[in-house]
Amino acid sequence: MQSPTMVNPTLLDPVNPAIEKYMRSLAGPTDHPVLTDMEAVAAKNNFPIVGRLVGMFLHTLAKTINAGRIFEFGSGYGYSAYWFAKAAGPNGRVICTDGDPLNKGKAEQYLKSANLSERVDFHVGMAQDIFLQTEGLFDICYNDADKGDYPQIWQMAKGRIRPGGLYIADNVLWHGRVAAEHYVDIVPGWTESILEHNRLIFNDPEFDSFINPTRDGVVVARKKTE
Repeated sequence: MQSPTMVNPTLLDPVNPAIEKYMRSLAGPTDHPVLTDMEAVAAKNNFPIVGRLVGMFLHTLAKTINAGRIFEFGSGYGYSAYWFAKAAGPNGRVICTDGDPLNKGKAEQYLKSANLSERVDFHVGMAQDIFLQTEGLFDICYNDADKGDYPQIWQMAKGRIRPGGLYIADNVLWHGRVAAEHYVDIVPGWTESILEHNRLIFNDPEFDSFINPTRDGVVVARKKTE
């Protein structure tokens, strides 16, 4: 997965940086050596992670619905899985996917250091293929894969989320490109795919949906119970 900052800088800040700095100042109780290391590696290598504020948000969402079974489309080296695994508890299961076997090794090392590895199954390969090979419903389907695949992943995932469960996707504001009249895309068609993905979600009568504008925008769609 490519970083949204590799080609051109941020176009629009969904939340004023001073506000996010203040929010981050409140996050001290979540400090952990594993998180600090993962965040430092991301900053050094320009690797896309959701960051502390979104991680806290994911953890809160998962805890709120007592999520015990979570599928990640795109896991990198396990940053979001750290938050989901903490929320899922010792009997929970987070199924991670990534195309790079090196990321799997890094994730397993980080999660083991955080005493969370027993809650995570990490698979190397295309997330959509692994999803099709995995049976059952999920409490949460989390999407942070290549942006051109977003509409397809939504269509695949929405029928596999239990009533009251959540579909969550990162980067849905795409550094402001979704609201910009003129923009430079990283890969041709990715902005259009995100726009289509967002339209599909908000037009689906089976889900209640909202975008949290923190960092790069996180959509949360709750499957209605009736």
